[in-house]
Amino acid sequence: MHHAPLDSPPRPAARHTFLGAAAALGLCSVLLLVLVAVEWRPLMSADGDVSRTTHRWAVADPDVTQACRILTDWVWDPVTMRLLGAAVAVWLVRRHGDWWTAGWLVVTAAVGTALQQGLKAAVGRARPVWPDPVDSAHYAAYPSGHALTATVVLGLLLWLLHRRGVGRVLWRASLAVAALSVAGVGLTRIWLGVHWPSDVLGGWLLGAALVALAIAVQLRWRP
Repeated sequence: MHHAPLDSPPRPAARHTFLGAAAALGLCSVLLLVLVAVEWRPLMSADGDVSRTTHRWAVADPDVTQACRILTDWVWDPVTMRLLGAAVAVWLVRRHGDWWTAGWLVVTAAVGTALQQGLKAAVGRARPVWPDPVDSAHYAAYPSGHALTATVVLGLLLWLLHRRGVGRVLWRASLAVAALSVAGVGLTRIWLGVHWPSDVLGGWLLGAALVALAIAVQLRWRP
């Protein structure tokens, strides 16, 4: 797989592709948000069925549950993701003097945080409640901050690796780790019973839409 170097000129076709992806993902996000806000019965039923099943599994298998808690609270926690993004931003400035890309990375991550916090406050969706909880979480449920933050930070870092034209082995390894992390953090939140499945889906969709929009912005303003 050939990756374009950092200083290659932006291609209008690629920029339009990412803008289209951002629009499509944003539309899906809005649709899901509306369904959650109006408590659409089929969605609520599906959320409840999946959550009750995974909660039974979580209670019955404490070892897997403990592993999920470690992964979600330390490895894939939003604070860990933001620190990773900040570390890359500092490296871009200190090693390459690339203030623009560092700022782009930090601002996009900050917008993601503000977006999910604003939606949590606006929607005010209650988290699942269990008589025998295996974990706890605070604030409103929709969208999942863990899922959104991992999607945004890891999606942006993958794009930066692509732009720098890294080798095939490193690219495939990074893609696998990012995909596993984004999928894994969402699944752990459902397994631990602190999010409904649609909360996680909402986080993934919003995060992906923001990444696509940020890439389109970079292709426009940072050749």
